[in-house]
Amino acid sequence: MESNSYLMGRQPILNGLEEVVGYELLFRSPKSIASANIQCPVQATSRVMLDVLSSFGVHEMLGDLPGYINVDAEMLLSDAIELLPGSSIGLELLEDVAITPEIIERCRNLKAQGYQLVLDDHRYEPQYEALYDGLVDIIKVDMITTPLEDQYREIELFNRYPVTLLAEKVDSRHMYLRCRKMGFELFQGYFFARPSLIKKTRLTNSASTFFQLMQQLSRNADIDEIEHTFKQSPALTYKLLLLVNSVSFATREKIRTVRHAITLVGMQHLKRWVQLAIFADDGGLGMNNPLLDMAAVRAAFMEEMARLELKKTRLLRYAQPDECFMLGTLSVLKDVFEIGADEMRKSLNLSDDLVGAMIAHEGDLGTMLCLAEMIEQLEFEEAEQCLGRLGVCPDLVLACQKKAYSWRNSLI
Repeated sequence: MESNSYLMGRQPILNGLEEVVGYELLFRSPKSIASANIQCPVQATSRVMLDVLSSFGVHEMLGDLPGYINVDAEMLLSDAIELLPGSSIGLELLEDVAITPEIIERCRNLKAQGYQLVLDDHRYEPQYEALYDGLVDIIKVDMITTPLEDQYREIELFNRYPVTLLAEKVDSRHMYLRCRKMGFELFQGYFFARPSLIKKTRLTNSASTFFQLMQQLSRNADIDEIEHTFKQSPALTYKLLLLVNSVSFATREKIRTVRHAITLVGMQHLKRWVQLAIFADDGGLGMNNPLLDMAAVRAAFMEEMARLELKKTRLLRYAQPDECFMLGTLSVLKDVFEIGADEMRKSLNLSDDLVGAMIAHEGDLGTMLCLAEMIEQLEFEEAEQCLGRLGVCPDLVLACQKKAYSWRNSLI
């Protein structure tokens, strides 16, 4: 692995309506992962962060939503931080940043330039009061390491200040609902991807039509047959039209009918959107649905990885782009809505390779899915080892992420 390479993770931040309102961005270089020095990851993050954001493109990575990055005291005081756009990037002060007059003055200066300031993994301390009162925008409370009785105390103390409270490491819907009731306004963690009865019921209403439509598109059925299937499910039709109408075409032409959508965007793009349409929420979340965000990025990332032209990489030998996109979508569908592999096999006539990849990460497709999931879950060390075995440089992974994020943002 090249020493100047790195991996990137992007974790969604949600509001009380379960809409994606921002992302925390995390960077790791292989060198920092392997080192036993705990300060290396912070230093590597600081240097890599500037490199990736200047070359990657903030808009391609975030769209119109803000991104938040971890900074230590050295990076916070550096003039280099001002190369980042304050309108798009928020700065998370790590918990070991000592509060000195110099730090307070620097925060005041950055705040005046438009940067959002965040206290990461924070507990109330009197010496931070100068930051609480008008300088810090968001305070993040770790729901795993903070005892329950202390959580109520922290909220009571912070409510005296003009700050927004974010509950991080929220890993279940029960915890999310409790945090929301306690007064937290923002939430971070993959609680939204855990199965729930409400979500499963919502899917059941259109599942048969959804599977039928996907099967028809896979075998290139004619337009009349596809349009007829849509007519069987007004809800799914509405979801699909919301997705298709949200995309900016060169003609800026609004789509009014399913047939119009099919002829305008073509079967290949329609196939993609149908695979994602099931995640479009009936409650109005639309494109801000975190499940749609996860499915779209995972599917597009896996598709781009399959397109890499690396002759020596066995990963690409049997993993075809179209299959990878479908696998990325269906894997989210299976995990979130608890759709069994047998049901998918029967409804969609899936190949054994796709089913094996979904159930047990078998074969080259399974390796691709495993890699995508590790990066999503910020398991950088495991991802690096996987990439090393496959002979794939992290720089190529980053390029695939850029294309995936860019395609996801084009849906908005």
